[in-house]
Amino acid sequence: MTAAPNPGTPGRLLVLGSLTLGFALLLFLRLGYWQIVRRPELIELGQLEYYRERTIPAQRGSILDRHETLLAGDIYAYEVFATPRDVPSPEWTAQQLAPLLGQPAGRLWELLREEALGITLAKGVPLEAGDQLQELSLPGIGVSPLPQRVYPQGPLAAHLLGFVGADGQAFYGLEEAYNSLLLGRPGSRGGERDPAGAAVPVVYGSFVPAADGPSLVVSLDATIQALVEEELRRGLRESGAESGTIIVMDPRNGQILAMASQPAYDPNRYFETQPHELFANPAISQVYEPGSVFKVVTMAAALDSGLVTPESTYVDNGLIMVGGRPIYNWNRAAYGQVNMTQLLAQSLNVGAATLSTRMGPETFYQYVQAFGFGETSGIDLAGEIPGLLKLPGDPSWHESDLGTNAFGQGIGVTPLQMITAVASIANGGQLVTPQLGLQLVTPTGPHPIEPQMPRRQVIKPDTALTLAHMLEEGIRGETVLAQVPGYSLAGKTGTAQIPIPGGYDPIWTIASFIGFGPREDPQFIILVKLDRPSVAPWGSVVAAPVFSRIAQQLFSYLGIPPDDFRLVDR
Repeated sequence: MTAAPNPGTPGRLLVLGSLTLGFALLLFLRLGYWQIVRRPELIELGQLEYYRERTIPAQRGSILDRHETLLAGDIYAYEVFATPRDVPSPEWTAQQLAPLLGQPAGRLWELLREEALGITLAKGVPLEAGDQLQELSLPGIGVSPLPQRVYPQGPLAAHLLGFVGADGQAFYGLEEAYNSLLLGRPGSRGGERDPAGAAVPVVYGSFVPAADGPSLVVSLDATIQALVEEELRRGLRESGAESGTIIVMDPRNGQILAMASQPAYDPNRYFETQPHELFANPAISQVYEPGSVFKVVTMAAALDSGLVTPESTYVDNGLIMVGGRPIYNWNRAAYGQVNMTQLLAQSLNVGAATLSTRMGPETFYQYVQAFGFGETSGIDLAGEIPGLLKLPGDPSWHESDLGTNAFGQGIGVTPLQMITAVASIANGGQLVTPQLGLQLVTPTGPHPIEPQMPRRQVIKPDTALTLAHMLEEGIRGETVLAQVPGYSLAGKTGTAQIPIPGGYDPIWTIASFIGFGPREDPQFIILVKLDRPSVAPWGSVVAAPVFSRIAQQLFSYLGIPPDDFRLVDR
C-alpha cells in the first residue's frame, strides 16, 4: 500500500528554509558590521596585542645659582622589570638578581612565578648594579633608566628650592614655580612583539626622543646663602629664639641673593620631614606683625605727602588716644618736643600714631597699599600669600587701627613684603618685584628671563634719599649693635608683640632688623627676623648684631670698600 503524502511537510520546509535564510542574513550582517564598521577598531586592538611602547623619561632641568653652582639636578638610577612568562628559570634568575637588587632571592622567585605580562621588581637601582644587569641580559628581565632628583648642597636653600617627589611631582619653591619648564618632554619607543614578548626587529617601530628640560639659573648666591644660614643658626642659639628668617636682596633690581629660614629640612630626605608644615617657606607664606620696622613706611608717607620734614616736631606726652584706644610708647615714657629723626631713632609709637592720624585714613592707607602690603609681591616662587591688611570700610577695621597700624601692630605682613617695602627707600622710591630666575639654558644656549620691571614709584626720589639719611642717623645714634666700622648703613629695628586670642602675648616678641648699605649707594638690603627670643625681647639687642655680622661679610665678599676709600675715588 502506498503512503499518503503529509499535507504539512511543505509548510515545515518553508518555515525551516525561512529560518535558515534569516540566520544566514543575520550572520552576514554581523560579519559586515565587524568587517566594515568595526574594522579600524579591530585592527587597532590587534596591533595593540603585539605592539609595546615604553616611555623614555626626560631629564628634569637643573637649578643653578648665579655662579652656576649646582643646587638641584637629576641623576639616573634604574627601574628593573620582568615579564614572568618569558623567564625560563625563575629560581636561577632570582638568585642572579638578588645581590644586585638587594632583595631576598625567595621574594624575587615568588614574583617571577606570577602569571603576569609585566611586573616591576625594583626602582632606584644604582647605576653600577643596573649596568651589571644589562650586561647579564637575563631572559625576561628588562632595565630602564629612571631619573632621580638630588640636591647636592643638602639642606642649603631648602625652602627656596622645594623638592620633587618620587612620582616626579614638584612641591614648593622654585621646583613648583618653574615645574612646567623644568620638566622637559618625555619621549617614547615602540614596536611589535612576538607571542613570547620579544621585539620583532624587521617590523617598523616608533621612536620619539625625549627633550630634556632647560637648566634654570637663579639670582641666589650659594656662598651668601651659606653664610646667611650659618648666621641664622648662630642668631637662634645666642638669642634663644625658636625660629627665624633672613633675606638678602639687591634693592636695585629685586634679585634675591639669599633667603633662609629655620627650622628647615633636607630636600633629599623630604619623606622623613615632620611636621609637613616645615615645607612651607616662612619668608613668603607666614605673616607676622612687624612692629616698629613699619614706622619706616609711616614716615615715608608723612614726608612724601608734605605733612612733615625731618626737622618738624611734635610734643610727645607718652600717650595718644585713637578711636578710643590709648597708645603708649614702648617704655611708657614721654619725650617732650621731638623731631622726626628722633622719632625714628627712639622708635616712638606715639609719634607714629600722631603722623597717621594727621594724614588721615585715606592718605595713610593709600601709601600702605602703594608699598605693596595686602598684595603678593609677584616673586617667582610657589606659595606666596598677600598678608593681612584691614582697610576703612572693612567690617573688621576700627578707627584705632589707624593709630596702631602706624607702628606695625594690627597688620600682618610677610618678611618678603617688609624687605621689599624698605628696599624702595634704598633705590629712589621704586617698589621692585622680587625675582629669582635669571636665565634658562638649553642646548642652543642661554635664554635670559625677562627682568621684572618696578611695580610703581611709591615715593619721590628726594623723599627716599631724605628718609635714608634719617635711618642712617638712627643707626649711628641708637642702634650701636647694627653698625659696621667704616661703613654707612641705614636701618630700623622692630620689636613686635605676638597676637593671641583676646590680646597680645605678655612675654614673647618677634625681634627684627632691616637695613641696607652702603647708605649712599645701596648694594644689598638685609632682613633679620627672630621669633620668640628668650635672652632679650628687643630687635636692637638680638637681631641687630646678626645684621651687622652679615653686612660685614657682604662688604668683604662683594668687594665694597669702606666709605673713605669710595669717597676718595669719586
